[in-house]
Amino acid sequence: MKKILGISAFYHDSAAALTIGDEIIAAAQEERFTRIKHTPDFPTNAIKYCLEEAGLELDELDAIVFYDKPLLKFERLLQTYYAFAPKGLVSFLKAIPVWLNEKMFLKKLIYEGLKEVGPYQKKQVKLLFPEHHLSHAASAFYPSPFEQAAILTIDGVGEWCTASIGIGEQGKIKLLKEMEFPHSVGLLYSAFTYFLGFTVNSGEYKLMGLAPYGNPNSEETNKFISIIKKELVDIKEDGSIWLNQRYFNYATGLRMVKDRKWKNLFGISRRAEEDKLEQHHCNLALAIQLVTEEIVLKMAQEAKRITGLDHLCLAGGVALNCVANGKLLKEKIFKEIYIQPAAGDAGGALGAALAVNYMYFNGSRKREDKLDTMKGAYLGPDYSDKEIQQVNKKVKAVFDHYQNISDLNQLVASKLAEGHVVGWFQGKMEFGPRSLGNRSILGDARNPEMQKKLNLKIKYREGFRPFAPSFLEEKAGEYFDIEENSPYMLLVAPVKESRRKSMADNYMNLPFWDRLYTERSDIQSVTHVDFSARIQSVSKQTNERYWNLISEFEKQTGYGLLVNTSFNVRGEPVVCTPYDAYRCFMSTEMDYLVIGDYLYEKTKQPDWQNKEKWRVVFKKD
Repeated sequence: MKKILGISAFYHDSAAALTIGDEIIAAAQEERFTRIKHTPDFPTNAIKYCLEEAGLELDELDAIVFYDKPLLKFERLLQTYYAFAPKGLVSFLKAIPVWLNEKMFLKKLIYEGLKEVGPYQKKQVKLLFPEHHLSHAASAFYPSPFEQAAILTIDGVGEWCTASIGIGEQGKIKLLKEMEFPHSVGLLYSAFTYFLGFTVNSGEYKLMGLAPYGNPNSEETNKFISIIKKELVDIKEDGSIWLNQRYFNYATGLRMVKDRKWKNLFGISRRAEEDKLEQHHCNLALAIQLVTEEIVLKMAQEAKRITGLDHLCLAGGVALNCVANGKLLKEKIFKEIYIQPAAGDAGGALGAALAVNYMYFNGSRKREDKLDTMKGAYLGPDYSDKEIQQVNKKVKAVFDHYQNISDLNQLVASKLAEGHVVGWFQGKMEFGPRSLGNRSILGDARNPEMQKKLNLKIKYREGFRPFAPSFLEEKAGEYFDIEENSPYMLLVAPVKESRRKSMADNYMNLPFWDRLYTERSDIQSVTHVDFSARIQSVSKQTNERYWNLISEFEKQTGYGLLVNTSFNVRGEPVVCTPYDAYRCFMSTEMDYLVIGDYLYEKTKQPDWQNKEKWRVVFKKD
């Protein structure tokens, strides 16, 4: 069995993953270790973790694989500037030295990065470079439970490719159709992310969360859709698109769009991050979300047409758009859909390793059950009881140590039911952007104040941001209109009609904040303003500890679901270590913290009112 290390780096969301034969041993993002969100730096710490988890040294690896081909990217850069000349000279003069000094010599950078990991024989290293979208495709197909599947990858841009349709069968992947830069669904969505005041490559999920506040019946929303489809993007029947570059600036400029032209086009100025959100911002967010969904559906239909297969695998940054995923599932174009939980560039590290295992080394692949091989995405580091105790001594924590886990679950469930917020730190850290019950902040979904409390007093983020429910896998039908499991929080589903409250006829016309704080269901804090929810089904087989907690909450309250949000504050990566968790707990208004079998109550901690002591200033996301 081949031992392969995959790496993604130097753009954003650097990560490392290690596979041995058909098994994914470990995977983690570098940001979790350095505490710099979306870091592009060489993933030294993530690689060290992966090697330690596998008990390997660098010289024992059969291959080290980078997730794309840098020389093809450089070719695209040169050809793009040539095609747009003389425009973009300032951008060209800034970009070319970086490429010449760093990225053109990527092998040298990788070799130097590996020196920081540990000693190795340079001549023995087999360094390989699959293409970007092959890495994405491999990250989705190979871990999937399907023996054969269509594969759809959609992101900003790799080397040239911005979207691809392929087919996976046993150990082989063949890409059948590609769309090329500068025409890109991911870059189109990022352009609106920029125009609406969020940060590109990290704020797209905020745009998705803002879209439901738009009014689908509004003349303005429909006007925005018409403008987008008439002036900005031509959508073909096969889902390919043509973007009118007269309005965009990402190809050769320093910004995503030409601000003045967009202001003239939509009648509103680009929103600055600190500006108040208005209804027209929400309507514009909804417009681009609906256009994106239309494109994704057409691409999926084309994948079905040219492959004729019943199963679909999805990856690439756009595959993290769980609203589009939910619509795709509802259309039943395919019988089953599998989405890589780390669908963005971090997952490219895993895909690169898997692609080389199967397509370079001809590794064997068999699927005998309906489970994927991602191990619930619990692929990051975990910490021993001894390591937790060391942190307790370091921070002088006051805690209760439980020998009986059932007693701990009963107490935590009761505190949640009373309206308290609990930090929940267990086992292996999740790989990908979602916290799935091991690095989570939990609350009571029934509590109508919980959404506001979590946003403003715990996460310190925008008040409009929605929260996801974690629910017992077997109880999904009690809360949501969905038949499929959603273990990775990558699908949006409607809240069941029976749980919704009656709305006034003018509900959709209410002001932004009035609609947000209108009670919509008996699980208010996870019901978005359009009666949807981004859902996570929790399996006893995959995460028994989390499943048992939710089961205990159901025994006490009759509700088998909880609010689950990532264990971090705005601008900070998800916590990795017990110390990260305790520091985050102490710097927020969280009430309780559970690390393994240890329970911490805020008001019992030394100097617990001094939040600034524990607060770290992070770069805004």
